[in-house]
Amino acid sequence: MMCGFVGFLRPSGLSADAEALTASMAARIRHRGPDDYGYWGDAEAGIAFGHRRLSIIDLSQAGHQPMLSASGRFVIAYNGEIYNFQELRAELEAVGAAPAWRGHSDTEVLLAAIDHWGIAATLPRLNGMFAFALWDRKLRRLVLARDRIGEKPLYYGKAGNDLLFGSELKALSVYPSFERKVSHDALHLFLRHNYIPGPMSIWDGIAKLEPGHWLDWAPGEDLVSQPYWSMADMVASAKANPITDLSRASEDLEELLADAIRIRMEADVPLGAFLSGGIDSSLIVALMQSQSRRPVKTFTIGYSEKGYDEAPYARKIAQHLGTDHHEMYISPDDGLKAISRLASVWDEPFSDSSQIPTLLVSELTRQHVTVSLSGDAGDEIFGGYHRYFIGMQIWGLSSALPYPLRNGMARLANSRIAGHLMNGLSAVAPPLRKRLLADRLPKVAAILSERSEMSFYRNLVSHHTMPQDILVDQAIPSKNAFDADLPFTDFRETMMYLDTLTYLPDDILTKVDRASMAASLESRVPFLDPRVMEFAWRLPMKAKISGGVGKRILREILYRHVPKELIERPKMGFAVPIDHWLRHELRDWAEALLDEKRLREEGFFKPEVVRKMWDEHQSGQYRRHYLLWDILMFQTWMDEHGRAPTAAPSALQWDGMRARA
Repeated sequence: MMCGFVGFLRPSGLSADAEALTASMAARIRHRGPDDYGYWGDAEAGIAFGHRRLSIIDLSQAGHQPMLSASGRFVIAYNGEIYNFQELRAELEAVGAAPAWRGHSDTEVLLAAIDHWGIAATLPRLNGMFAFALWDRKLRRLVLARDRIGEKPLYYGKAGNDLLFGSELKALSVYPSFERKVSHDALHLFLRHNYIPGPMSIWDGIAKLEPGHWLDWAPGEDLVSQPYWSMADMVASAKANPITDLSRASEDLEELLADAIRIRMEADVPLGAFLSGGIDSSLIVALMQSQSRRPVKTFTIGYSEKGYDEAPYARKIAQHLGTDHHEMYISPDDGLKAISRLASVWDEPFSDSSQIPTLLVSELTRQHVTVSLSGDAGDEIFGGYHRYFIGMQIWGLSSALPYPLRNGMARLANSRIAGHLMNGLSAVAPPLRKRLLADRLPKVAAILSERSEMSFYRNLVSHHTMPQDILVDQAIPSKNAFDADLPFTDFRETMMYLDTLTYLPDDILTKVDRASMAASLESRVPFLDPRVMEFAWRLPMKAKISGGVGKRILREILYRHVPKELIERPKMGFAVPIDHWLRHELRDWAEALLDEKRLREEGFFKPEVVRKMWDEHQSGQYRRHYLLWDILMFQTWMDEHGRAPTAAPSALQWDGMRARA
């Protein structure tokens, strides 16, 4: 049941306006559940739940939430899908623990499982994506829980003495005593990574519940979550039982993936799939089509700009597989329309520019289906990113050199002489500019000066390697995810592990969740089936990366369904021509957001540094679009959520920019 929920626990008890307040909070996330609204509250206990429902399984009122367990002890507000709920239902029936079922929703099964096994024993049994709030009426305790990898969001934190929780920050901000104080640590890390790493959020005092964790709380206690699942334990268990005979590995993985897809195709509403034409989405669609009696509906986004368009590849794959294919070409006009809505969709600063096509493909898809499968997580689990082989090679070459020599090379790369030389080469041979020679010098310098694999990796995945140089408050966060001491001997495994814990939930899954749910579309990710993840970590590295090519085993499976020549081409990703748009269609919009007077008054960024970056990008001396996009997305977020709008583009301004496009 793909939905959204909100709630609060007020130790002093609920006042007469509790139901109206809850409805107001839930109204902010109506897009997550346009089909139904429900409220439940206990005035004496001080607990209130609000729920917005997107009906997927059991469309009847038997699936209405908040839902009480058959025993009457538990009340739940739940967002997600438990894909193995039929197995759990059968298991409960086999041991005589099943209630008199009111319907066939996974929510009812989840409650029955908690009634029988308890929350601690139930959570590890779940194969699904979920976030939920559960009230124990007997013990007067609140439980918050989130799925293993973080497909579904859950925020929580204090507003005075009250505890707030919900699916999106915009719902919590309606609460009367909510304090809008920007977290400096979150802003610093946002500039570094283009997303805000969990468990922090952009607001001081509000946290994301970490993936694989649950929180059991009563007033007066500390807010301390605990893991019910650990990726470290899963990886250790998988590596203790390695796959050494690869003769049947691809066949076994295909069976696992097919089953993961099968249980994710269960729905009482129309279903389809995103198809980019890459390895991951093509494999998901191929295995969907092999299990479907009718053509699978597939959806693709294309670009008119050369070098960005993968739609023709997706079209050929769709034709080969026989899917019912739909595509949409994005013009600058479409991009501008989407950009005007980004801050309202992502209610934290978020600047992965592929958010634009992800939002548009979600809206296209929702015109035809309510559920869509995606190929996300294949890169992190099966070794698809360039950094796993190119980054590994760079570190190997760099670390072999004496540190004083590397440090000297880093200073040279960061010097004006090197920058002028690269710009001169670009002027003589314009194609070199496409390779970002001058633009990459600061990153090259940062990489060369690193002493450890972990710091090398952190710089490799950073946008701004020195965010403190841009921020007025130059304090550096005391903790980050890359301080961990990991046990891997293969640096590629270290990178894949960290990407799965950080980049995947906080960038990729956040992007897909907010974009799809903004369109009232449920997105499902077969590669995140626990069985598939464990199998991947049992494989030797040569089954994933070999000869400078990633996802070897996925390619082997895909070639059974799609001709190799339709797949083999350079990886493009979901790229967006932001660099071009900032010099043309978006120039006036960005100028207003980066106005020096405004930056100085707000007090977050150093105006002279930001304007220097902007001038360098406009002149063509450097391509600073990624760095500028981070700042621009924070500025638009400030206008939407941080305070009353002052410099956001008006409807007239947007119309003008669309006209110029």
